[in-house]
Amino acid sequence: MNLNQKLAEGKAVSLVQFKAEWNGASQIISMIYDDLARSYQGMADFHIVDVEKETELSSSFGITEVPTILFFKSGQIIDHAVGLMPKNVLIAKIEMALNHTNGK
Repeated sequence: MNLNQKLAEGKAVSLVQFKAEWNGASQIISMIYDDLARSYQGMADFHIVDVEKETELSSSFGITEVPTILFFKSGQIIDHAVGLMPKNVLIAKIEMALNHTNGK
């Protein structure tokens, strides 16, 4: 199953982190992202895309900077975070996504 299928068929809320191994900010945000994935287990799906290995996929989402996290609700992008963000900002974005109603 590819990522687009997972997003369409997965939980109502999904996050996709686009990262690069050589990027220091990606390494830092990965630790936070992993912690959030544990905290929100069962409430949201968390996916990781290495932009070096998945260039076509990254391009299809318009990713030009890493790290980037896209927030999806029912398969649609509803928010994003680019660069190094504090954990509390990401938590607020996840909570917003969990409470987001489509068409709002």
